[in-house]
Amino acid sequence: MHVWSIANQKGGVGKTTSVVTLGAMLADKGHRVLIFDLDPQGSLTSYFGYNPDQMEHSGYDLFMHKGKVPDDLPGQLLKETSVAGMSLMPASTALATLERNVSQQEGMGLVISKALARLWDDFDYALIDTPPLLGVLLINSLAACQRLLIPVQTEFLALKGLERMIHTIEMVTASQKRSLDYLIIPTLFDRRTQASIKTLRTLREQYEGRIWHSAIPVDTRLRDASREGLSIAQLAPESRGARAYQSLLKNLIASGQG
Repeated sequence: MHVWSIANQKGGVGKTTSVVTLGAMLADKGHRVLIFDLDPQGSLTSYFGYNPDQMEHSGYDLFMHKGKVPDDLPGQLLKETSVAGMSLMPASTALATLERNVSQQEGMGLVISKALARLWDDFDYALIDTPPLLGVLLINSLAACQRLLIPVQTEFLALKGLERMIHTIEMVTASQKRSLDYLIIPTLFDRRTQASIKTLRTLREQYEGRIWHSAIPVDTRLRDASREGLSIAQLAPESRGARAYQSLLKNLIASGQG
């Protein structure tokens, strides 16, 4: 299984859209895909018509066994999506209480790694949607993944959020004594504005070698897909957004991550 985490300590940068779109495109290629919602806000869960406020069972259950994960539990929690071949590990708003309730317990930073190990032979890819906060959930996602994708909105305020994210990566990998491959993905790029153009130029200058060569454009069809509970590949496969994500996926696979 290839495990990618999509993370940034700033909200509204396109994390959930990236998880859905890349996951659906991998499924369209015949891969078995798991999308994993670790954000208490539950945007990924809501995307496919489930209410995170009313989920009786969710990924929260994985954290209720003192750092251990029963063999059959992860499979029992999975939900269907509108995309054939793509399953969802849903979130519930109860995830927001984990920091207070379990963060000091031994082994809580490896719960998601253990859960994915139980599902290792059932899926080819797992894509993890993360909360925009440093805590036990983000730590779990970084510990579990082989590659980190960092969507960054092409506007100046997003640069500070990216700096915090890079600092978090350095801190976590130092504590775990391992390196973590990451790729910065410029998102919500609007070539009509100088702010977007200048921010993209700054990103490329400051993070040369760590940034995708292109960008995900502003595309209202992505918002339309979210409203319909579909992927952009299902709703508008020839749209600018769909073509950009196809290019990104091709780059990720060509770089040895799939």
